[in-house]
Amino acid sequence: MEYQALAKDILGHVGGKENIVSLVHCATRLRFKLKENQKADAEGLKKNPGVIMVVESGGQFQVVIGNHVHDVWQAVRSEAGLGDGAPAAADKGDKTSLLGQLIDIVSAIFTPFIGVLAASGILKGLLALALVCGWLSPDGGTYKIWFAASDALFYFLPLVLGYTAGVKFGGNPFITMVIGGALVHPMMLEAFSASQQAGAAAQTFLGVPVIWFNYSASVIPIIFAAWACCWLEKKSARLLPASMKNFFAPLICLAAIVPLTFLVIGPVATWLSQQLAHGYQWIYALAPWLAGAAMGALWQVCVIFGLHWGLVPLMFNNLAVLGHDSMLPMLLPAVMGQVGAAFAIFLRSRDLRQKALAGSAATAGIFGITEPAVYGVNLPLRRPFIFGCAGGAVGGAIVGLSDTHVYSAGFANIFTFAQMIPPGGVDATLWGGIVGAGVGLLLGFFLTLVAGLPAAGSEPAPAGLDVGEYDVLSPMTGSVLPLEQVPDTTFASGLLGQGVAIIPAENSVYAPFSGTVSSLFQTRHAIGLLSDSGIELLIHVGIDTVKLDGKPFTAHVQPGDRVAPGDLLLTFDRQAILNAGYDLTTPIIITNSENYGEIITEAAGAAAVGKPLLSLSERPKAEAATLAAPVG
Repeated sequence: MEYQALAKDILGHVGGKENIVSLVHCATRLRFKLKENQKADAEGLKKNPGVIMVVESGGQFQVVIGNHVHDVWQAVRSEAGLGDGAPAAADKGDKTSLLGQLIDIVSAIFTPFIGVLAASGILKGLLALALVCGWLSPDGGTYKIWFAASDALFYFLPLVLGYTAGVKFGGNPFITMVIGGALVHPMMLEAFSASQQAGAAAQTFLGVPVIWFNYSASVIPIIFAAWACCWLEKKSARLLPASMKNFFAPLICLAAIVPLTFLVIGPVATWLSQQLAHGYQWIYALAPWLAGAAMGALWQVCVIFGLHWGLVPLMFNNLAVLGHDSMLPMLLPAVMGQVGAAFAIFLRSRDLRQKALAGSAATAGIFGITEPAVYGVNLPLRRPFIFGCAGGAVGGAIVGLSDTHVYSAGFANIFTFAQMIPPGGVDATLWGGIVGAGVGLLLGFFLTLVAGLPAAGSEPAPAGLDVGEYDVLSPMTGSVLPLEQVPDTTFASGLLGQGVAIIPAENSVYAPFSGTVSSLFQTRHAIGLLSDSGIELLIHVGIDTVKLDGKPFTAHVQPGDRVAPGDLLLTFDRQAILNAGYDLTTPIIITNSENYGEIITEAAGAAAVGKPLLSLSERPKAEAATLAAPVG
C-alpha cells in the first residue's frame, strides 16, 4: 500500500492502463511500451517527488524510480489490474526504429532476472577471490555448493532466456523454456563431447547431418529459437480446433522447433555469435586504450537514454564464446566517475536536500546503481556529470591498456574487482582494472570539488558577513539594474514594491537572509521569502518566464523550509531561457515596502552572492500603521 498513490499518479500520466502495451522494470526504472506516446505526460510525471526522471528512448516510456522500483512496479501492476505479464494488447501501430525495437526486445528479455544475474556474478567473483586467498579449496564441499549456486544461472541460461523470450514474443513461455532445456540436456552435451573426439562418427536427424555445439551459457540461439517457436505457436493455434490447440500446438512446436534449432538455428546463431565475439576482439585489439576511453566516456550517456541494453548481449556473448569479456571492466570507471562527482557534491553542497540526495546516490552508485546520482544530482548540475564522464574516459583508457577482463557475467560495481581475477591468479590485469576505476572515481571527485559546483550554483556564500536585521544580501551574481529600468511595467512602476533588479551571470539563487520560504511558484521561476525580522521578499527570475512552465528551473527548497544566508534556493538554465527568447532580468522586490522608511541599494553596478544588496530602515510604527490603514 505504501506505493499505491505513486502508482495511481504514474498510471494517470502514462495515459491510463488502456494505453499500456507492456510493462517491465530493470534495476531502477519502469519501462512502459505505450500504444500512443502522445497520451503520456512526461513533464507532469517529473513533478512527482517519487519520480527521479522520465526518459523516452528506444520505443519505451521509462520512469526512473530508484532502488525500490520493484515495489512500485508491483503497485502499478496491482493498480492497473495486470497479471504476471504485460497486457495482451496488439501494438499494430508501432513505428519504432529498428534500433528501438532491438533495445526493447533485449531489455524485456534480460530485465526480469537482472537482480539474480548480478548476484550470481558477484558470488562467482567472491569465490575466485576466496580461491586466490586460500580461504577455500576447489575440492571442498563448501566451494562446490557455492559454485553451483553461482553458476546455475549461467549454465542453464538458455532455459531462463527461453522463458523471458517466450513472454516477450507473446507465446507460451513454458514451451520456449523447454526448448532451452533441450539445448543443455545432458544427452546433447554428451553428444557434443563425443563429436569432439577424433574419429567420431557423424550423427543425423532423419538423414540430415547434425552439427553439435555446447549451448550451455549461450544467448543468441535460444532467442532466435523462441521467436520461431512463438510464430509457429500462433499459426498453429489459429488452425487447430479449440479443443485440440492446448496440447497439439505445444506438440507441434516441440517436434518442429527443437530439431530445427539443432539443425539450422543453433549452428547459424552460433556462427553469428562467434563472428560478433571475434569482431569485437578485432576492434578492441586495434586500440584498446581508445575503446576503453570511448566506453568510459559514453556509457552513462547510453544509460540515460536506455541504449546500454544494446551492448548487454555482446558482453554475454563474449563470455559464452571466449570465456572472458573486456567490455565490463571498461565500464567500471564510468560508474565510479559518477560516484566520485556525487560524493564531491555531498561534501561541498550547503543545501541539505541536495546533500542528502548526493550522499544516498553515491552509496547506491558504488553498487552499480547510478541513475539516482545521474538524474538526481550530477546531470541537473551539468558539470559534475561531464566531469564524471571525463573521469570514466581516463580510467577506461587505463583499463583498456591493462587488457583487463572479467570471467563471469554481472554489472559494473565494486564487486567487479573480484570478477577480474584471472583463473591463473592475480596479475597486472587486475591491478590495471583497480587503478582505472580508482582514477575514474578520483578525477570525477576532484574535478567536481574544484570546478563542478560554482557554475552549477552550489558555492557557499562568503562567510563571516555581519548581516544586519534589515539587510538583504545579494541572492545572485550579476549586473545591477534600477527597478524602473526593468522591461516590465508592473515591476518598473513599483506596484509590487520597491527593490532592485539583477541580470544574472550564473545559474543560481541563494537565500539573502535568515528566514523561511513563504511561497514557491509551481513553475519554480519565482520564490517568496520572509525574513526573521519581517522582510517580505519576492525573487522573480526573468521576465515572462512563467510561460516556460518550469522547464529550465529546479527548486531546492519547499514552502515552509528554514533558510540561512547562502542556502541554495533555485537553479536555472540561463542559456535555455535566452534561447527561448526571454529576458533574464530578475526583479528582487520588497513586497511589504510600506513597512520601511527607506530602501537603499548598496550594490552599485555589480552584485556578488552574499554581498550586501539592499538595506532597509524601519519606519516609525505610527507612520507604518497609518499607511497600512484601509482608505475610506
